[in-house]
Amino acid sequence: MGTLSHAITPKLALPGHDFSSSSSSYYGLTFPSYLNSRFQRSNSTTRLAKKIRVSAKSAKHSPAVDFSDPEWKSKFEKEFETRFNIPHITDVFDDAVSIPSTFCLRMRTPVSEEFAGGYPSDEEWHGYINKNDRVLLKVIHYSSPTSAGAECIDPDCTWVEQWVHRAGPREKIYFRPEEVKAAIVTCGGLCPGLNDVIRQIVITLEIYGVKKIVGIPFGYRGFSAKELNEMPLSRKVVQNIHLSGGSLLGVSRGGPSISEIVDSMEERGINMLFVLGGNGTHAGANAIHNECRTRRMKVAVVGVPKTIDNDILLMDKTFGFDTAVEEAQRAINSAYIEAHSAYHGVGIVKLMGRSSGFIAMHAALASGQIDICLIPEVPFNLHGPHGVLRHLKYLIETKGSAVVCVAEGAGQNFLDKTNAKDASGNVVFGDIGVHIQQEIKKAFKAISVSVDVKYIDPTYMIRACRANASDGILCTVLGQNAVHGAFAGYSGITVGICNTHYVYLPIPEVISYPRLVDPNSRMWHRCLTSTGQPDFI
Repeated sequence: MGTLSHAITPKLALPGHDFSSSSSSYYGLTFPSYLNSRFQRSNSTTRLAKKIRVSAKSAKHSPAVDFSDPEWKSKFEKEFETRFNIPHITDVFDDAVSIPSTFCLRMRTPVSEEFAGGYPSDEEWHGYINKNDRVLLKVIHYSSPTSAGAECIDPDCTWVEQWVHRAGPREKIYFRPEEVKAAIVTCGGLCPGLNDVIRQIVITLEIYGVKKIVGIPFGYRGFSAKELNEMPLSRKVVQNIHLSGGSLLGVSRGGPSISEIVDSMEERGINMLFVLGGNGTHAGANAIHNECRTRRMKVAVVGVPKTIDNDILLMDKTFGFDTAVEEAQRAINSAYIEAHSAYHGVGIVKLMGRSSGFIAMHAALASGQIDICLIPEVPFNLHGPHGVLRHLKYLIETKGSAVVCVAEGAGQNFLDKTNAKDASGNVVFGDIGVHIQQEIKKAFKAISVSVDVKYIDPTYMIRACRANASDGILCTVLGQNAVHGAFAGYSGITVGICNTHYVYLPIPEVISYPRLVDPNSRMWHRCLTSTGQPDFI
């Protein structure tokens, strides 16, 4: 069994993608060339620009789908349903017996032994989710592959229904609360809302009747480090933790091998594991789920997607993102004031976003104070007749000042490559914000124009703050649905929000590669309209 870092490292790989082509396909969905441009780093940014402009026209089809077959649509829908079928305890334990749910909000007192059989009365309650309920994954019927943001399966953009499982409490459960020992672990970096999710998982577990709930300290390493003891959790312990940022349990990257983690779970008697983290953490959770199945352990492993970058596939958004965008406004406003209060002032704000520029894009839209927004998905030149520096010169001449917002993963091709990696296997990036600051100073000095450049990096201030109201609600519902999914007998799943509805998704479907900003999407076009920036190519 490989190490945890081995399970996490492949998260940025795009399996089966040919970066030399003008488009790629993933499970039959055609993705245009902008997805490739972020990774291939062509020597010619002009060619990349052309690929982006014609991406919708040049997209080719997945060889996995035979469009000459008149039954291709029904076959695709059937294959999709199979892929998105979420793993269940009964897949391994076909003799597993379900029992009536102990979750019923008509019964206002906690479950206890005084109830007949230890469970609530048989009073009918219409608050359960049928296991066959589905949520539509795609809601836009694109009539043409040239429509903004179009995701088409065939050349005619045929409407194909793609359904995923609805989240929520089921009428039958597969774990007896008195036999459950639930564990919660938070991995990766900090993110607003971690404490909110922990709190709701604990509260919902107690409503089901679970008495043994523990927190694993400092990520996956808490399973192996002898000096780290598990933390007993209860409603009393977590009651007010959502009022502050960070994680009650602590976070870390990397950890022991999958085998060691499952050994520890077996030794501790853990049969429900709730994992809060991003793509890499979910890769680890899926490996833990598979190892538990291999050992025929009746364990439910459920993920809650945590990434401030909002870069997890198939989901409307992840918790912490709204708070990050809101907090980014403070840094942007500071940069704006500094720039507009100085003679020839330029404010630079670097925001999070290793592979995806969602925070930078949404922050630019929300603030209305950004003149230039640079994200990893859209290549740009600093120098040259169409470069960022030439546009900055124009802004200084016409407006007297400018504000630049850049995602941390943007423009890495301008920086010296490093082989350094963090504990999660992520390449350590150079500081694009400092590089742009230095290049601006050199460029304006060369033309004898004075410029006052201020650089702000609010990364850790944003990560450590308390979740706002929007994220607080999202965290609450995600935490509740994670517990519902575990008691329903599902494992190897993650919970998310899709088209405003909460759903369960098999982990492998959401961790294949980071979700990226589509430069042909309406949202990016709106950002360009707001900033008024040209193509920097």
